[in-house]
Amino acid sequence: MDRDPKEEDSVGDLSFEAESPLEPPTELLERLPSYDYLLQRGNRQVFFPPSEALGRPPEPPSWSSILEHRVPVITEAVAREALLSFVNSRCCYGRAAASDLIIQELRQQTLCRVRGWQGTMDVGRGRVWTVQPLSNHSVDGPQRGTSPKLWDIQVQVPAMFQEDTRKSQVPHSSLVKDCHKCYGRGRYKCSSCHGSGMVRCPACSGAKRKARPPRRCPLCSGSGRRRCSVCSGSGSKACATCRGERKLVHFVQLVTTWRNSLFEFVSEPHLNCPRELLGKAKGENLFKDENSAVYPIVDFPLQEISLASRRGIQEHSAAVASRGRILQQRQTIELVPLTEVHYSYQGKASVYYVYGTDHQVYAVDYPERYCCGCTIV
Repeated sequence: MDRDPKEEDSVGDLSFEAESPLEPPTELLERLPSYDYLLQRGNRQVFFPPSEALGRPPEPPSWSSILEHRVPVITEAVAREALLSFVNSRCCYGRAAASDLIIQELRQQTLCRVRGWQGTMDVGRGRVWTVQPLSNHSVDGPQRGTSPKLWDIQVQVPAMFQEDTRKSQVPHSSLVKDCHKCYGRGRYKCSSCHGSGMVRCPACSGAKRKARPPRRCPLCSGSGRRRCSVCSGSGSKACATCRGERKLVHFVQLVTTWRNSLFEFVSEPHLNCPRELLGKAKGENLFKDENSAVYPIVDFPLQEISLASRRGIQEHSAAVASRGRILQQRQTIELVPLTEVHYSYQGKASVYYVYGTDHQVYAVDYPERYCCGCTIV
C-alpha cells in the first residue's frame, strides 16, 4: 500500500511509548498568580488557610443544675435480666446458672465520658496540574480573569463530621498547549504494522501459498500480507493522550479533603471493668456544645474531665493548625452507668458487670460454659 511521504512525516514514531496520558513537562506550564500560605511539596502545592480569630468564650454552664439528672440505677431484676440476655447470645453458655445464681450485692458507679469531634477541611487545599484533550468547549483561561485564591473558592461541603475528598477545576486556570506525547501531530505509527498498514498473513505466514493441498492462500489471495487489524490499514493510530485533538488543556485541579477526628476520655472507674469497654458503651447525654469552635470545659465537678477536655482541644488545634481549616467542632459529656454484680453459685463467689444504658454485660468467670474459645465482651 503506497503512502504519502508528507503524511508519513506528520506521524510521530511513538510505538515504543506507553499509550497513556503522561504528566506534561514542567517547562510547558506557565506560573499562575501567586497564592498566600504556599508550601512547595515536590510537584504538588499545598496552601494553608488564613488564621481566624476566635471570639470570647461563653459563660460556663451551671453544672450543679445539670448534674441533678442521674442515670437510673439498676435493680437485681434488671441485673439478672441483663445476664440472661447476655447468656442467650452465647452458644456455649448455660442458662441455668444465670437463673439460679444468688445476687449478693450491687456496687454502682456513674462514669463521665467526654468526647470531642472535629470536622476539618484537612491537609490544606492542594493544587495539581491536570490535562484533558482539547474539545469544542470554551477554555476558561487567564484571559477571563485572575484565578481566585484557593481558600476563596466555594466548594460544596459534605455532611458535617463525614470524611470525603472532592476535585474541582480552579477558575481561569486553563492553558492550551500542543500535546507533549505526539508533539501536536495527533497520531503516531501503529506498533503492530510499524506504519505500513499491512502485516504478515497469519494463515500462510507470508508464504503466499498453502502447503496442503498446494494452492494459493485464500486468506491473502496469494499476496502474503493482510491489512493490519489494529489500525485498520491506516498505519497510524490516534494519540491516546490528546485523542487525536493535537492539543491539550492544562488546568489547575483543586483537591479538597475533609477529615474527622475524635478524642475521648472516660473518668477513672473505681470498679474493675475493662476501660476499653466503657469507651464503647452507650451513655446518656449530659451536655453538648457544637460550633465552629468549642472551648474547654471548665469547673466541672470531676477535674479530670475538665483537663481531658482542654487537652483534647489543644491536641486537635495543634494537629490542624499547619495543614487545614476547622469547619465544626462538637463536644459532649455523657453519663455511663456501671454496676458490679457480686453473686454466688454453687458455693463459689464471683462478679459480672453491667454497663451502659443498654445494659451490656462483661462476665469473665461465668460458671456454666460448655466449650472453649469464646471471646467474652
